[in-house]
Amino acid sequence: MEWLILLALIVLMLLLRQSLVLVLAVATAYIHMFVAKSKIDFLIQDFWFTVDREVLLSIPLFMLAGNIMSKGSIAKRLIGIMATLTSPIPGGLGIACVLSCAAFAAINGSSIVTMLAIGSIMYPALVASGYNKNFALGSVASAGTLGIIIPPSIPLILYGIMTERNIAQLFVAGIGPGLLLTLLFSAYALYINRHLPRQQLTVAAALKSFFGGVFAIMLPFILIGGIYLGWFSPTEAGAMGLAYALLIEFLVHEREGASPAPPHASALQKVKHYFATREMGFKDFYEVIIETVKLLATLLPLLCIAGSLNTILDHSGAPKQMVQALVGTIEDRWVLMIMINVLLLIVGCLMDVGSAILILAPLLEPLAVAKGFDPIHFGIIMIANLEIGYLTPPVGLNLIVAMAAFKESFVTITKACIPFVIIMLFWLMIICTVPALSLYLVGK
Repeated sequence: MEWLILLALIVLMLLLRQSLVLVLAVATAYIHMFVAKSKIDFLIQDFWFTVDREVLLSIPLFMLAGNIMSKGSIAKRLIGIMATLTSPIPGGLGIACVLSCAAFAAINGSSIVTMLAIGSIMYPALVASGYNKNFALGSVASAGTLGIIIPPSIPLILYGIMTERNIAQLFVAGIGPGLLLTLLFSAYALYINRHLPRQQLTVAAALKSFFGGVFAIMLPFILIGGIYLGWFSPTEAGAMGLAYALLIEFLVHEREGASPAPPHASALQKVKHYFATREMGFKDFYEVIIETVKLLATLLPLLCIAGSLNTILDHSGAPKQMVQALVGTIEDRWVLMIMINVLLLIVGCLMDVGSAILILAPLLEPLAVAKGFDPIHFGIIMIANLEIGYLTPPVGLNLIVAMAAFKESFVTITKACIPFVIIMLFWLMIICTVPALSLYLVGK
């Protein structure tokens, strides 16, 4: 009877268009008080235990670093290097779009930030260079999803927290699939734009773009290399990325078109002029902090509620009973994996990635592990499924953000992403059937 009342309560709140945070909060409180016969005080304790983890610090660190780099010029300089290097290839600018998203994804961990930072520059450049508008829209929206599979990835951090798996191993496991998807998108960009004229690459242009973006291109290697070699943890990688971004944008990168200091200026005037001509000032930094705090304000309440719900369900034994029932019913491990993939693809159409991970990861991972799938491998499979959800209506976040950013209709952007979604489904099949793609670098 209690579960029927809970279901009716959830349906009623959804019909009243209440936020997901409120729906989950009410459902969790109800389960605590009427199903588990617990005290409401324990709900608050669960909230604290969920956020009282060192690894959780990496999420705001990567968010802040990504926003600084998109507000500054690191994204623009990465694009400059990629566009120069791919200019002799047919469809080179399209390939540069994919490579720029991959490189920027490796230093910020967010799909939306990656798409906006790269897309705001690349989309008008692609259209102006004669590329088909649908390809330009699709490549920008789709390549932005690389931000959730290429480490460091905020969804992988959430998955590690909810399943208590090693986040550094999840990061390393995402490298192979991330590089494969980058290769597949690049190959499609080359094929579909093979008729476009090439551009000549000169040594002078290559050196100019390299020296202009050398500090930007170093950061992905520092972060991924440091995590893979064990030099620092994911949290320390977030702090390293933030410190590096602040250093480069505040002290090194100069605003485009900045004039030199007057020749007869005093030493103090020269110092003031130097900081005034840097890519980022304190006012810009303040705006970035406010924007990051707003993003965190939507994520942390969900994380707290999901953590509490996970705790009470674990104490009740419901997930274990579900695992035992399904494992006993479904004998073939690949039938189970197909069912999980279909479920996750549907969920990706209806929920944002963070919410889906917080709710489903603790329930689905034991199922996969019980059938012999490696937990790290399954984590990559789950994230890959939900990554496709960024491009599938009605709640594809990249579609919605691209609609607002590029002033195109939702239908137009959805159609533009169809070829890329097909590529990603093929990529998902490879990830599922070739575990070594994810586990080789982990040493499994």
